[in-house]
Amino acid sequence: MLKTFGSPHQYVQGPGALAQLGACAAALGARRPFVIVDTGILNVLQPALMRGLGDLAADTTCVAFAGECTRAEIERLSGLAATAGADLIVGVGGGKTIDSAKGVRIQCGKPIFIVPTIASNDSPTSRLVVLYTQEHAVDAVLRMPTNPDLVLVDTDVLVKAPERFFVSGIGDALSKKFEAEQCIGSRRNNFYDAQAPLLAQAVANLCYDIVRQDAESALNAVRRKQADDAFERTVEATILLSGLAFENAGLSISHSLTRGLSAVPGSAGALHGEQVAFGLLVQLLLEGKSADFMADLLAFYERVGLPRSLTALGFQGDPAEAADTIARITWERAPYIGAFTFPLDQGRLAAAILETHQSNS
Repeated sequence: MLKTFGSPHQYVQGPGALAQLGACAAALGARRPFVIVDTGILNVLQPALMRGLGDLAADTTCVAFAGECTRAEIERLSGLAATAGADLIVGVGGGKTIDSAKGVRIQCGKPIFIVPTIASNDSPTSRLVVLYTQEHAVDAVLRMPTNPDLVLVDTDVLVKAPERFFVSGIGDALSKKFEAEQCIGSRRNNFYDAQAPLLAQAVANLCYDIVRQDAESALNAVRRKQADDAFERTVEATILLSGLAFENAGLSISHSLTRGLSAVPGSAGALHGEQVAFGLLVQLLLEGKSADFMADLLAFYERVGLPRSLTALGFQGDPAEAADTIARITWERAPYIGAFTFPLDQGRLAAAILETHQSNS
């Protein structure tokens, strides 16, 4: 039973980290970076990116991401990268921009740098690429051959992003401790097709502890738009620790439910971390966590603004019908739905979704 632990080649975090971009690219031998940037921040961030690239800026191609990580968008961007003669892919933005850049890396076979501009999820550190349909439903999950060559996290940029994205990252990170326990307990393989080493659960536990300790103070930093120690620790938990935890320990019910939630009108428009946060409540109900534990966690949800019901995710309609649909699609499509140490079937999953919604509405 082999154990495997993987990670990015290098992780750099702190205020002003963008200034290191050119030096890191040159150290890799890159001469013609191909930079994919979220459309909404292209004009704002491009000057800082070019300054950070330094002497490489003159031979850099910078393009805007179309808005959805689809197979067609990856093909489009890959064609542009090939035309530019790119020798380095740089993904700058949120999760879907980052995943599109990873898709280009798969197509082109070039090194990749990831530069997140929001701390909404833990995709920056991983090999995974989540593809969507044009209707925003999850289509497939691909894997790069290796983790990113560099993850560059400029906290001066992240602290100025909208609060909702930061809260989403908190929701995404919270689940990792419990999903790790279930995946390891059921002896399921991690995302390296191996068993989790001891370090994986330790990282997941630390991620949870930091989020519970520092996230509320970090939210005040976001509201002031000025990074502090609590913000730095929380970002490290939601991006680095959360990413290492899920890829090396595995996922369970919380993330499985994003398959169903992303296919239902209303909840499909929620951010990934918001869906995961609701999924965690369903998972913990299925685990039989104590009333005191759940009350404490739900109070934390309330204080930081995480969704506790389908309504809070944006769903409007018959919750019983929605619960059945979410459970069915999850059961059919989620590859890690079986990473659970408790008896589970589609009906039990649907009942837990409905109960979670009703008890928190």
